[in-house]
Amino acid sequence: MDGGAGFAYALRLSSEFIAGVLVGAGIGYLIDRIVGTSPWGMIVFLLLGFVAGILNVLRSAGHLAEPEAKIGPGAKPGDNKE
Repeated sequence: MDGGAGFAYALRLSSEFIAGVLVGAGIGYLIDRIVGTSPWGMIVFLLLGFVAGILNVLRSAGHLAEPEAKIGPGAKPGDNKE
């Protein structure tokens, strides 16, 4: 990967992480305002946004596999029903 492509890839991964955290914080803030549970909604959803951001980065970087299709009972991992 050359310098420009590497920078673009890093920018994409960091923006996915930051977006997850900001969306979680925003949802937590709205829940706190509506329900009046300050600061617990913000704390819980900020942590959930952090976890979602980490999972998005790992999935985009290829370190975490995409969820596989459900397989029937008795089937072994790797068996495809399609």
